[in-house]
Amino acid sequence: MSLILRIDVDRPYGRRSLSSHVMSRIGSDFYFPAVRQLGYLHDLELILNLLNDSGLRSYVFFRRCTLPSGAVMRLIEAGGHVAGLHLENSRSFENFQNELRLLEWHLGCKVSTFSKHGSGVHKYGLHHYAPYEPEKYLSWAEKSGMKIFMGNLEDPTILPRHYGDSILFFPSAFWLEPHWRDTKSFTIEWLVNEARTRDVVLLFHPENVIVDAKLMEHFKYIICNSESKIF
Repeated sequence: MSLILRIDVDRPYGRRSLSSHVMSRIGSDFYFPAVRQLGYLHDLELILNLLNDSGLRSYVFFRRCTLPSGAVMRLIEAGGHVAGLHLENSRSFENFQNELRLLEWHLGCKVSTFSKHGSGVHKYGLHHYAPYEPEKYLSWAEKSGMKIFMGNLEDPTILPRHYGDSILFFPSAFWLEPHWRDTKSFTIEWLVNEARTRDVVLLFHPENVIVDAKLMEHFKYIICNSESKIF
């Protein structure tokens, strides 16, 4: 039994400074070139290097504004990670297919796993559709031949289940960032111990971990005391 590591790559330039925030916002809503020298996906590179050094594999979910750079793709290949779609515009099946095809074209391979950007409350960007409708996404996944959907509920005691004949559905996750977690009930120690008896999804965002020393301390503790699993 292991951790299922889920990385949601939301911000192309992170949130280290005002300029990185502005570049991320422009890139999300309109267009900003993917320039590694300006910090494009730099936070993700740091996280993947830590995971690769620890021998842990993860699912890495990309928005259309955070499509993986060459450097990130090499780190994913070296670590045996799995790239997935972080669905943003979920207004229709056609929009879902458009985002999926864009990522598959960029990666040069079929994508079999996805998650949803946002949990249904706030609108995060011009193209983002806020409502969270997991049963609808599962039917789209089945039509598209996908295998895994990771949901956005915040109770890590909810167990995974199968949808139809082929889709593995993880409804909920342990959110590393305390804003989305009941920190009294679900501590870092709870997660490490729980993952010794069953599979648990750990969800985090690289840009938040990198800028927060306490979160980074928790992240390093988890990866030093856990195993990970890819389905």
